[in-house]
Amino acid sequence: MLRVGVNGYGTIGKRVADAVRAQPDMEVAGVAKTRPNFEAQGAVREGYPLYAAIDERVDRFEEAGVPIDGTVDELIDDSDVVVDATPSGIGAENRPLYESHDTPALFQGGEDADVADVSFTARANYADATGADAVRVVSCNTTGLARILAPLDETYGVEKARVTLVRRGGDPSQTGRGPINDILPNPTTIPSHHGPDVQTVLDVPIDTAGFKVPATLMHVHSVNVTLESDATGDDVRELFADENRLFLVDPDAGIDGAGKLKEYAMDRGRPRADLWENCIWSESITVEDRDLYLFQGIHQESDVVPENVDAVRAVAGVADADESMATTDEALGIGL
Repeated sequence: MLRVGVNGYGTIGKRVADAVRAQPDMEVAGVAKTRPNFEAQGAVREGYPLYAAIDERVDRFEEAGVPIDGTVDELIDDSDVVVDATPSGIGAENRPLYESHDTPALFQGGEDADVADVSFTARANYADATGADAVRVVSCNTTGLARILAPLDETYGVEKARVTLVRRGGDPSQTGRGPINDILPNPTTIPSHHGPDVQTVLDVPIDTAGFKVPATLMHVHSVNVTLESDATGDDVRELFADENRLFLVDPDAGIDGAGKLKEYAMDRGRPRADLWENCIWSESITVEDRDLYLFQGIHQESDVVPENVDAVRAVAGVADADESMATTDEALGIGL
């Protein structure tokens, strides 16, 4: 059994911990928090060994009546792989800590690409991470784009991808994020960082532009891909239907936006109403003169979770891409 430590038990970390616990070949060595807040208390209720991420704050946990098993150094020592799910920028500061313990580490997409030896998505470049000491699981948007561009490039070739991203202002728990009542080009320069980020895992020409809007549910992408060879909309639908982490939204389902997608996830009994899959409106898939168009929803809180699980196996060298993705998907119930 692979012992996986999770440093940071917030939006991503708690989901990764639950996903690791669900795997037949992994167990959670423990999770680390900087303070004894409701998430730390939740970790204890879930039965996860809890560690203090900052040595000087051990007393805070004791004073709050939140039991801990030690400090983050002890967690790293007891882990085969550590998933760093700390806020953006903190992961880069933590890398020397993992190196000092000679423990492979996974970082999240909020970090710069140079934080790790390789950037990663399971569908696009799993093998590149095999045996690596430091791997960066790319962001939710980059993950979502790689999942559609990889099969398209393999089957038809990608001459050029152009994507407009309508991005949520913040996660539901991020009360300090915005905008409140505005629509912001984010960034105002072209391309946004998402296109270059895709190219860290997949060699395709891509330009991206982003907007930030006052919503918390999901990101939505407007995608245009010029293919190198001919295809029809039905061809692309058939191709995507074979990809377990792509969900084609049936026109008859009456799901016309992100709100209903989240409602659908709740009705399906998904934990935290998570949608690990890209949600592609099937009716939007259109091809005109080798130009493919589609709309997809990306749940920013959860689509990178299965990627983190796969990255654990990649760095440990215990499975290839197909084996890992199949195991992950079956254990989590991925595939709507």
